[in-house]
Amino acid sequence: MIFVFDLDGTICFKGEPLTNDICEALDFCLHQGHEVIFASARPIRDLLPVLPEKYRHFRMVGGNGAFTYKDEEISVHTFKPELVEQIQEIIGENQLTYLIDSDWDYSYTGDVQHPIFRNLDPEKRAVNMELSHLKKIAKCLLFTADESIKKQLESLPLEVCEHGQEGVLDISPSGIHKMEGLRGLGIHPGEFIAFGNDQNDLELFKNAKYSVCVGNHPVHLNANLVVEVECVSAAIRNMSESFKNGLLINS
Repeated sequence: MIFVFDLDGTICFKGEPLTNDICEALDFCLHQGHEVIFASARPIRDLLPVLPEKYRHFRMVGGNGAFTYKDEEISVHTFKPELVEQIQEIIGENQLTYLIDSDWDYSYTGDVQHPIFRNLDPEKRAVNMELSHLKKIAKCLLFTADESIKKQLESLPLEVCEHGQEGVLDISPSGIHKMEGLRGLGIHPGEFIAFGNDQNDLELFKNAKYSVCVGNHPVHLNANLVVEVECVSAAIRNMSESFKNGLLINS
């Protein structure tokens, strides 16, 4: 069975690398014969540094589906040029700060004290450049929780996720979400177990054979099981063993 794990708030906390406890649970999962895939809002550039070296060759989905990673190569879905122009107009009209990702480099104008900045390019392998110098635009984070701006964005052919606690709107090209990223890796609905904790995991939960929500985010209504943060490693072990033994196959 394939196990798909969101990172932040699911198995990775406060931007720190995976703990020994989580790694031991993932190793147990692997030893049961399952495959582990990571599916994060982070671009691949920022996803890799929180993983131990032994996991860095695994297949991955980044940028909520905008990036896929296989055989240590990155593929990327980008915004159409006309949509980039419309997003830039919204940014200019509302004087918004942002993090906008290309396939590897990025443009950041937000507060350097923001938690997102602390997790941005921790290995300093990319370049923060002017937005106009980015050749490809794959993902946008706008630092606002303004409902009118959200509605304006939702009127465009875009995927918009709101992360209320962080005060950001997370934007991807239309039809791009984590499930679409899995399809890009050749994985189809019903072929995986999903662990997640936020709105951007909704499509994973809808399409998973079995889903586990970490914490009490409203997305838990679409999950088969809800666990607290301190119980995540135990849940990984239990699910790994149960699906190996076929106990939940018809759940």
